[in-house]
Amino acid sequence: MPVDLTTLSPRELDALITKAKKRKTTLKKRKPIATVRARLKAAATAEGYTIEELFGTSGGGAARATTAAKAPRKTGKVPPKYRNPENPAETWTGRGKQPRWLAAQVAGRKKVEDLLIAKE
Repeated sequence: MPVDLTTLSPRELDALITKAKKRKTTLKKRKPIATVRARLKAAATAEGYTIEELFGTSGGGAARATTAAKAPRKTGKVPPKYRNPENPAETWTGRGKQPRWLAAQVAGRKKVEDLLIAKE
């Protein structure tokens, strides 16, 4: 997020400098990540757990564990509902984008219902 300093007034520049100094102070007070990780691992071990058990990944943290839990939902195989009369090998389940052959048939004044596969 680059800031164009040439467009800022002196008051805005002073506010930006103050904000930057506060952020720098906050970052300096933080302990290094390696130190925090070691303390967390020691605390988990002391209680009889591993980081993997607590967070679901090897040291990845809760954010990665929740992302992994939201895997795309798998849907089962669906039988085709529509068949191309000109090429019976071409079918469509009715899910996803319409195939080109179906769009061409509809553009040629056919109804989608006319292309339904007859149930036996």
